[in-house]
Amino acid sequence: MGRINTKFAGVFYRDSKTNNKADKTYYIRYKDTNQKDTEVKIGKFSEGVREAYCNAKRNEIVTKIRLGETLPNIASKKRINIISVDVIAKNYFEYRELHNSKDIKAERAKYNNHIKPTFGNKDINRISINDIAKLQRDKAKQFAPKTINVILDLFSTIFNYAISQDVYIGENYILKVKRLKVNNTRERYLNIEEIQLLIDTVRDDELLYHFCLLSLSVGGRVGTILNIKKRDINISNRTIKLVDFKNNNDVYNGFITKDVSEVLFNKLSTLGNNDNLFQINNKELTVRMLQRRLKPILDELFNDGIDEDDNKNRFVVHSLRHTFASNLAIKGTPIYTIQKLMNHKDITSTLRYAKLDPTNGKDSIELVMGHVI
Repeated sequence: MGRINTKFAGVFYRDSKTNNKADKTYYIRYKDTNQKDTEVKIGKFSEGVREAYCNAKRNEIVTKIRLGETLPNIASKKRINIISVDVIAKNYFEYRELHNSKDIKAERAKYNNHIKPTFGNKDINRISINDIAKLQRDKAKQFAPKTINVILDLFSTIFNYAISQDVYIGENYILKVKRLKVNNTRERYLNIEEIQLLIDTVRDDELLYHFCLLSLSVGGRVGTILNIKKRDINISNRTIKLVDFKNNNDVYNGFITKDVSEVLFNKLSTLGNNDNLFQINNKELTVRMLQRRLKPILDELFNDGIDEDDNKNRFVVHSLRHTFASNLAIKGTPIYTIQKLMNHKDITSTLRYAKLDPTNGKDSIELVMGHVI
């Protein structure tokens, strides 16, 4: 196998494998006391050997040859480093913080609770696909499939970071572990009476009152609603400019009733043109802050006796969007109109609501076969 030179003179490596993983074996080359070319193996990347270390050993040897001193014993002084997952994770999170990434606290918590106990002190070069599969099986005894998939995705990201930093050489085995099937289809939505109950319950909390009214009026995702600014609302023609962050910040229009526009009118008069509609103490309301205030209300009104991981039947903040589309379908709104109002890029996402249309094609059948006997 051919030599591959490094940036250091006299330091090179050959591609190799360790436990069926791609590896590098480092060597140094120098002239001995008889001016004969000598090649010495220093060690493997997976053992913690790096180019700079090899260069230092070569310089030590060359210096001793020039001074006529006894050469060092390479084998006895070779440094073997264990590259633990904890060390890589620490560097990964520091990198994320440096780039002002969101959800660092949530990621750290997931790592500390689910990955660190099993893999924190383990050498990343000694982790196998079977280790990952076992982690998945163990977590499946306690957690929902979606949670387990998030844990594996975070671990995979940490692996990819190690690869990008040239700390780990080899495959990311986590990518080969098949993710668990998740049924994220939420079927729970509010009927008209339940919508009124929710609105009446939050009426005295201006922030939640406005949020629920707008969510049920325009059907935007939570982030879309929280991003609404005064300048986005046109009271005269009752439209709201919405930003769909899930679809490349696509901008589309939502519509509100005369009653809703009148409710918003007084609030808008207190805001600057660029101010967010939803804020607390002059700071933009975050999804986490909203969840803390609204989730207990939704749980009390609609989730009594329903398990936390019952995605189909639990009513959550995102279910307001589902309620918007479901009631449009129940009122016979054409599916393509619902697609436009939801800003779905793929009609397949909207077709789930077609089954709620009470006519369900009945009128079309009547038109074709109504006079055929």
